[in-house]
Amino acid sequence: MKRRTFTTALGAATLTSPLAATRAFAQDKPAVIRIGFPNAGTGGRPLGGGAYTANAHHLRAIDEEFKGDGIRVEWKFFPGAGPALNESLANGLVDFGFGHGDLPVLVGKSTGLKHKVIASSSRGGDSYFVVPTASSAKTLTDLKGKRIATFKGTASQLTLNRWFDKFGLTDKDFRVISLDSDSTLAALSTGDIDGAVRAPFDLEARGVARRIHEVLDDPYITRPGTIWVSEAFEQRYAPLVQRLVTRLVKVAHWSTQEANRERQYQLWATSGTPYIDYKVAWDRTRDLRTRINPLLDDYYAASLQRSVEEVKKYRLVRREVSIDGWLEPKYLQQALKELQLEDYWPQQDADGKVKVPGRKLA
Repeated sequence: MKRRTFTTALGAATLTSPLAATRAFAQDKPAVIRIGFPNAGTGGRPLGGGAYTANAHHLRAIDEEFKGDGIRVEWKFFPGAGPALNESLANGLVDFGFGHGDLPVLVGKSTGLKHKVIASSSRGGDSYFVVPTASSAKTLTDLKGKRIATFKGTASQLTLNRWFDKFGLTDKDFRVISLDSDSTLAALSTGDIDGAVRAPFDLEARGVARRIHEVLDDPYITRPGTIWVSEAFEQRYAPLVQRLVTRLVKVAHWSTQEANRERQYQLWATSGTPYIDYKVAWDRTRDLRTRINPLLDDYYAASLQRSVEEVKKYRLVRREVSIDGWLEPKYLQQALKELQLEDYWPQQDADGKVKVPGRKLA
């Protein structure tokens, strides 16, 4: 009896070993890595611009990183922006978020979505308020009671509220309506809205709209974007998270090179946003590292905390949100060390001022 039991057990072990090995292999290597962008190009085209995360897609850098492993990379672009990316994560349909804005990422956090912040996707830049060309408005105050468009639930909603704060106004002073980027452009063209925050250069060149205000590189108006990984993916495939972050940092470094400036404008313009909007806005940035910066430095953390306070102030979330333990910098730190870029990017303090200068460029 004992002999039979031992034989049976040995047979069972032999039979289950291949299955166990298969399971272990599956844990080490998924069939697909799913990356979500909280935006899409004009007309919903699956292309992005204005950030090194978009370059990672244009250059197929992540695809190349995992090609030899037989892992397919699936890129998902959401015309529904940040809220749609949250919904996809809630349904277990994405593993990474590339460039999530502060409002939707905090809303997702408040509803219990499980993800870890692993890098910043962007920071800085200018902000413009435009009105239809025929408008008589000269200041934001002149638009009281008028129709102002923003994409509610996205980072642009908080940006608009900051504009109101800057001029001593609130959203109650206006008729704030929700429109996506394409619809806002169309409504400006027809005069169906009276103003919006958006790039003015192509609109002015075509006589569609004009700017009445511009805020140049104000760290309190604009906020960094966020790159995250789902906790489920990180817990199961931590080595792959490291490889992806390291490849992203390589792309970020490439994107800061002056020799690549013009090429990335052209890549970004394939998304449908006019080339002139990138060219004019970004040519003001002499050192691309000030905007293309993956660091989770003091400025990133302080900005996110300020956004937490804003979403409470404007009653945009129902639950408390804490960033404690949410940021996971180890992947970024390892990538910077491996690529010898630890001193490459400038570090900013909580107010957005340079705390530690980046490496001197040739």
